[in-house]
Amino acid sequence: MKERIESLALAAILTTVAVAAGWASFTHVHDWTMRHTPAGTPDAFGWVNAVISELVPVAALLTIKRRRRTGEPIGYPLALLIAAGTLSLSAQLAVAQPSPSGWLLSAVPALAFMALVKLIFTGTSTNTPPAAPAPAAVAAPAAKEQAQVETPVAVAPVRPIARPNGVPVIGQVTR
Repeated sequence: MKERIESLALAAILTTVAVAAGWASFTHVHDWTMRHTPAGTPDAFGWVNAVISELVPVAALLTIKRRRRTGEPIGYPLALLIAAGTLSLSAQLAVAQPSPSGWLLSAVPALAFMALVKLIFTGTSTNTPPAAPAPAAVAAPAAKEQAQVETPVAVAPVRPIARPNGVPVIGQVTR
């Protein structure tokens, strides 16, 4: 029961912080986009750009997680994650007051959003893999020697091979 309460509290905290960080981060990207688009560009364009630039890292992280499970390469989704994260952080810094505290305060939403995504999607699994079987007992030396003697080693026969001029070459393996 205690674990369930902790899990629910953690879910509530993560959801609240994710919504707040997402809202602030989306707003910064929207404002930055609209500040640099031609006059007459619809406001929706800023929100679309925000959605794209903020959700691509989430999709990239999920893809990385899936590809790691299946043993596939992660280079491309990792590059997307880094590029989209850099874009988001750049937007946060671009709308900040030009001072170290302004940059830090403005970067908090993007950093928090990325940290929460990482925390949520790379957490430990509740499904633990089965324990590995105990290693087999080491066989006695006599048993090992007996096993080695009883196991014949296949050796390919050595036959002379004739060169085109008819002279045999000794020592080459044929099959």
